[in-house]
Amino acid sequence: MGTFSMSYLNRRASIFASVVSVALGTVGCTAPRASSQRSDTIIINVDPAAEISGVVRAVFQDSRGTLWIGGECDLFRFDGMTLTNYAIKDDVGQGVTIMKIVEDKDGNIWCGTSGGLTRIDGKSFTSFGEQHGLISSGVWSMAVDASGVMWIGTINGAYRFDGRTFSPFPLPEAQPDSTRGMTSGKFVHCITVDRKGRVWFGTNGGAYIYDGKTLTNISERDGLPNNAVSSILEDRSGNIWFGTVHGGISRFDGKDFTNFTQQGVLEGEEIWCIHEGRSGNLWISAKQSPMYRYDGNAFTKLRVQDEITSLAFTLLEDSSGRLWLSGTNGLFRYDGESFVRVTKTDF
Repeated sequence: MGTFSMSYLNRRASIFASVVSVALGTVGCTAPRASSQRSDTIIINVDPAAEISGVVRAVFQDSRGTLWIGGECDLFRFDGMTLTNYAIKDDVGQGVTIMKIVEDKDGNIWCGTSGGLTRIDGKSFTSFGEQHGLISSGVWSMAVDASGVMWIGTINGAYRFDGRTFSPFPLPEAQPDSTRGMTSGKFVHCITVDRKGRVWFGTNGGAYIYDGKTLTNISERDGLPNNAVSSILEDRSGNIWFGTVHGGISRFDGKDFTNFTQQGVLEGEEIWCIHEGRSGNLWISAKQSPMYRYDGNAFTKLRVQDEITSLAFTLLEDSSGRLWLSGTNGLFRYDGESFVRVTKTDF
């Protein structure tokens, strides 16, 4: 585990922290290592002047109102006053991609990365990898349940972290999706905890629901439009929305599916993101397709911005009602009519 003092956050520095990690070659800033040797050290460069550019994969607002923005090689933190950048690299200069950001019940921030997990407790950063029981270093999805247990999805399966121990959580293996650049039969694309405390896993074999005792599968045979589930969201009415890789989006009311893409209501078969805003509007993004807003009655197609809205990894409406979008072309904010690029001076 490695730590560094938060007193260094507002000046440029290079700090060393112990971690067991390895970057995945197809996701990150640099090419993979030639050997399989694992690193014991990462270099963390704190650079408040850094620009927000390149691929941005995660945007998250914590309970204190702080925005966290994660991409390939960079993690940004905006506390309402100062924008601070952390460029996390290993000992040979390889960057770590921030894939997912969540907050636990104690207010700690957790980043799932191509090199494992990093916890930020307000005073220090602590990194977790294989030596702590997290066998797969590439973390793609995370969620925290009401008891404080963290559920972690990787390319090699799911894990459960109770604050002390990482335990593999067995899910049935599915057929790998050969159309994806990175895939496996154990890939967990997304994890969601619903208001009943059930944990939902999106896999290449459909969705799995764990109620604390029993694991249940929902797949194409039940009405799901496609078994490769990329995103899951529970709306405020209790409906479950599924974004899939090859069948678009559908809504499940507990009994029946409404498959909007298959019905021709929405364009785009490969759903990247579903987000519910504070007003109850749903925002939906699909690869190379328009973005939509759903108000509970009808879908509205937003003005097409191909290089922005059709390649969105994350959508977030913050506590001030501002809508943020992160994607392959950086960070953007919605001004009511279109998404505009956000730079370090726009906060």
